[in-house]
Amino acid sequence: MIHPTAIIHAKAKLDSSVQVGPYAVIDAGVELGAHCVVGPHVYLTGVTKIGSHNKFHAGCVIGDAPQDLKYKDEPTRVRIGDHNVFREHATVHRATKTDGETVIGSNNFLMANCHVGHNCQLGDHIIIANGAMLGGHASVQDRAFISGNCLVHQFVRVGTLTIMQGGAAISKDLPPFTVARGDNGICGLNAIGLRRAGLTAEQRLELKKLYHALFRSGKSLRAAIDEAQKKFSSPMAKVLLEFVAGAKRGLCSDTGRMNREGEDA
Repeated sequence: MIHPTAIIHAKAKLDSSVQVGPYAVIDAGVELGAHCVVGPHVYLTGVTKIGSHNKFHAGCVIGDAPQDLKYKDEPTRVRIGDHNVFREHATVHRATKTDGETVIGSNNFLMANCHVGHNCQLGDHIIIANGAMLGGHASVQDRAFISGNCLVHQFVRVGTLTIMQGGAAISKDLPPFTVARGDNGICGLNAIGLRRAGLTAEQRLELKKLYHALFRSGKSLRAAIDEAQKKFSSPMAKVLLEFVAGAKRGLCSDTGRMNREGEDA
């Protein structure tokens, strides 16, 4: 189960079912749960706790020091849930300070050469495609899809069931259920993602009306939020309203263009 060329520190904690490939390196502070598979040339380091059924493909680096000038070589943490896939050369950096941690939830798919910066917080069922980069302290909510070569600025929030089109870049919060296009733009609802998540036609229609009320009414955002809070009360509407009301970095703005399906959102 462990290749003879792998280097595993005596203090590392590996479940007996873990498989480790050739030339992998696992440092002292690492814990690996049941049925994890560590591919060739993978480097697991830091105070990194990993759940079960995770798979690390060739060349992944998980738990290395953050790219932060404030970092003082402290034993900081990464926490990873279950059933995640890390493809070739994906990188996840540990937290900057000991009172924080980088968190990856469960059932996520991180594709080749993507990067998750220090202190990021990822939920569940997220896809991060090849070459996408998340700056430090970014948060990504459940079922988000970050396409190839996308850029997410530090401290930015990516809402649930969003999709970022390839090459999109955001330095402001991306509201739940929306499609990111270009630089800090949104172009309607993630209609395909909403259907796949099981939202009914009525729920999708309500979100469409709420989207228009918030982002296409011509009113100030504060006024639009106040008015919408009186009109929309479903659980999905509350998710969007609470996210928008809690924005501290500003929000990506509507571009007034067509969405991915070629239909006005």
